[in-house]
Amino acid sequence: MGASLPPKEANLFKLIVKSHETKQYKKGLKAADAILKKFPDHGETLSMKGLTLNCMDRKTEAYELVRLGVKNDVKSHVCWHVYGLLYRSDREYREAIKCYRNALRIDPDNIEILRDLSLLQAQMRDLTGFVDTRQQLLHLKPNHRMNWIGFAVAHHLNSNGAKAVEILEAFEGTLEDDYPPDNERYEHGEMLLYKISLLEESGFLERALEELYKKEPKIVDKLTYKEQEVSLLVKLGRLEEGANIYKALLTMNPDNYRYYEGLQKCFGLYSENGKYSSDEVDRLDALYKSLSQQYTWSSAVKRIPLDFLQGDKFREATFNYIKPFLTKGVPSLFSDLSPLYDHLGKADILEQLILGLEHSIRATSRYPDRTEKEPPSTLLWILFFLAQHYDREGQYDVALSKINEAIEHTPTVIDLYTVKSRILKHAGDLVAAASFADEARCMDLADRYINSESVKRMLQADQVALAEKTAVLFTKDGDQHNNLHDMQCMWYELASGESYFRQGDLGQALKKFLAVEKHYADITEDQFDFHSYCLRKMTLRAYVEMLKFQDRLHSHAYFHKAAAGAIRCYLKLFDSPLNSLAEKEDTSKTPSQKKKMKKQRKAERAKKEAEEKNEESSSSGISRSGKRHVKPADPDPLGEKLLKTEYPLSEATKYLKLLLKNSPDSLETHLLSFEVNMRKQKILLAFQAVKQLQRLDAENPDSHRCLIKFFHKLGSMPAPLTAAEKLVWSVLEAERPSISQLQEKTLSEANKVFLGKHEESLMHIVAVAEMLYTLEHTKKLEAVKLIEDSCNKVMPMNGALGRVLEWKLKDCIAVHILLEKVLIDQDAALRWKVRCAEYFPYSTYFEGSRSSAVQNLLNNQDSKAAVNGGASHPEISQGANSFISNGKLEAFKSLTISR
Repeated sequence: MGASLPPKEANLFKLIVKSHETKQYKKGLKAADAILKKFPDHGETLSMKGLTLNCMDRKTEAYELVRLGVKNDVKSHVCWHVYGLLYRSDREYREAIKCYRNALRIDPDNIEILRDLSLLQAQMRDLTGFVDTRQQLLHLKPNHRMNWIGFAVAHHLNSNGAKAVEILEAFEGTLEDDYPPDNERYEHGEMLLYKISLLEESGFLERALEELYKKEPKIVDKLTYKEQEVSLLVKLGRLEEGANIYKALLTMNPDNYRYYEGLQKCFGLYSENGKYSSDEVDRLDALYKSLSQQYTWSSAVKRIPLDFLQGDKFREATFNYIKPFLTKGVPSLFSDLSPLYDHLGKADILEQLILGLEHSIRATSRYPDRTEKEPPSTLLWILFFLAQHYDREGQYDVALSKINEAIEHTPTVIDLYTVKSRILKHAGDLVAAASFADEARCMDLADRYINSESVKRMLQADQVALAEKTAVLFTKDGDQHNNLHDMQCMWYELASGESYFRQGDLGQALKKFLAVEKHYADITEDQFDFHSYCLRKMTLRAYVEMLKFQDRLHSHAYFHKAAAGAIRCYLKLFDSPLNSLAEKEDTSKTPSQKKKMKKQRKAERAKKEAEEKNEESSSSGISRSGKRHVKPADPDPLGEKLLKTEYPLSEATKYLKLLLKNSPDSLETHLLSFEVNMRKQKILLAFQAVKQLQRLDAENPDSHRCLIKFFHKLGSMPAPLTAAEKLVWSVLEAERPSISQLQEKTLSEANKVFLGKHEESLMHIVAVAEMLYTLEHTKKLEAVKLIEDSCNKVMPMNGALGRVLEWKLKDCIAVHILLEKVLIDQDAALRWKVRCAEYFPYSTYFEGSRSSAVQNLLNNQDSKAAVNGGASHPEISQGANSFISNGKLEAFKSLTISR
């Protein structure tokens, strides 16, 4: 580097490189300017100056200088290497790889460039290239441990575990007998465990076990040693030895569920679906009874049998399990037992048990099988459990009465208010739920979890501004909303985006959804630093697991929700472009509403500008590195630029491709694919989505909708003219007979057959009605009648559970929207609303008689009547004088009013 310069300038060039490495950028810049004063066209100096400026956030100048440096000295590996580093800093990895390859053509044995290239190849999963580069590094520097390990890992990632084992054994052959020294014992032990896991993965189980026993003295992590040993023994069928090791592991950690699962496998008593024969249940029961005598302090050994026991044995085991937790007051007891509700009949037994305990405590202050009295708090936690139980079963009246009694018993327990908030949310009163959650928050302002619960409820109630103010109480700077983004608080951004979408603010909704997508891009980028770190620190097993996790990163539920939300926004934007959307809003609002909205937008802009100014004023200027600590101002705080995209369907397709690749078994993925491709007139892709929906769940109402819509649209299209169109039509004609629902049937007939299969299900009936209207608009009244004639039956329940209706609140809301906006029958929509208000008396959407919306209306009428000397409304309970959604809950102390 700098070889073409005189000695003085060559030393200055070395100073530039050193200054860059030590982050003394001003010093490096000064040295570069000194060289360029004498040699203004020196390519390597221009490149290094550009790299230094890039670190000072002067990217435009940096690219200009680096490109000029490459132009002036195209045969310099330094210029190409620097160009690659510049691209790498901007995550342009493919371009960076091209630059590194150009540098290696000039200097093929440059270890630094080869190492940088290998990191990028690992990042981009160019596994063949990764193997070649690591092999070259090993040939150049065979005495370096990291090169051996890197070469082995490269072969492992390239699905060649046997070759990786050979390389590791060859490396071990180069070591002396007394290796490793004390300061490298852990790293060497990790390498040995990695080799054994490779042997296991490659199917060499006997050899892996032999190697494990042979290397035991050199393996420091004894817990992992034991876990690896028992894993190999079980796979080899040496179950008795495996059982002994599992018992030894349980002595160390008797609450580890994986050890119990392994022990069951050793005894041949493990089932993936949790179903066992009566003989197996008896053997399992005997096993866990013996274990419970050995590990008396373990909670897991008492909890696991509840999953497989039945009848009286289940009753007895559950009775003994829950009593100490109710006495101690463990709020998470219901969460612990909630999986049992998926087992037939166990919910009824739980209810009978808890009701029996409640009766006994009320009558005698004792449990039925004890003589000593229980503390007063035991009744509180029994009521707490029952409230959650009845909430789970959909009996919201009973749930609210239980939680209200618990609050009256001990008004200072925060968990009671959070559960009441959850019950009200499930019952449909989102505003009251937000208020109770805020009350819980106000009782402990230092609890981040309670604060987050409150924010979640506020967003569900579309109180976005209040939610934002509450959320930032726990951010670093107190009032900086951007910190929630910096903290990658994805649950908040998703809930906020959904709220904005419900309110019709597509700009803000898109901004939130795309923020989540950016977090996943950042997580993908964050793996880059670990490619060299993990090889250096020998955390090889964790490194490989991390890479596997990164490969399936975009299948995570949060990414799926964000991508689906963004696609829905773009679909809505395509259906109602920005100008027509604004016109529609203007015509639908009164002058006073328009004025109010204008003021609100102005206030939001002013708030964002004030925050940006505060950020700038609180920054500490320029650091030693030359970087400013000022966060760049958000150029699009309200998401307005996102709405101005010319091709919303192209934007939607970007996220749809990610969903199709990473969530192919999700029904929602293919529903969105159908909607996007139908709008893009991509007939074959839309048909592919229909076929996938039929594969996943042909009886789903949405699958039926897409099937009928697709072939109805196909029937209304003009006859094919071009060769490509004729080819598409021939494919569709050939594929249609393969769809069982349409074989030798018209679409109307297929719709009737579907109704016959599902005439008891509301959402299936609604899908049929919608398709009836889609196929023939003249049958609108018939479609409406079909929906209105549907009957809300009592769900079949076992034993003690009370009366619960089948229809769900969210489904009934969807039906109301369909009647109002698709079938466009306002009278039918009103009738449906009145009908559902009886089924869901707490629902604010349907304005049920017990919802906060109706009570507020009656309160206002009461206030007016009182001012005019009138009498108050008789149905309003005492204390329900006002509703304020900021933690003041006087209006809801008696929310459950008797009819």
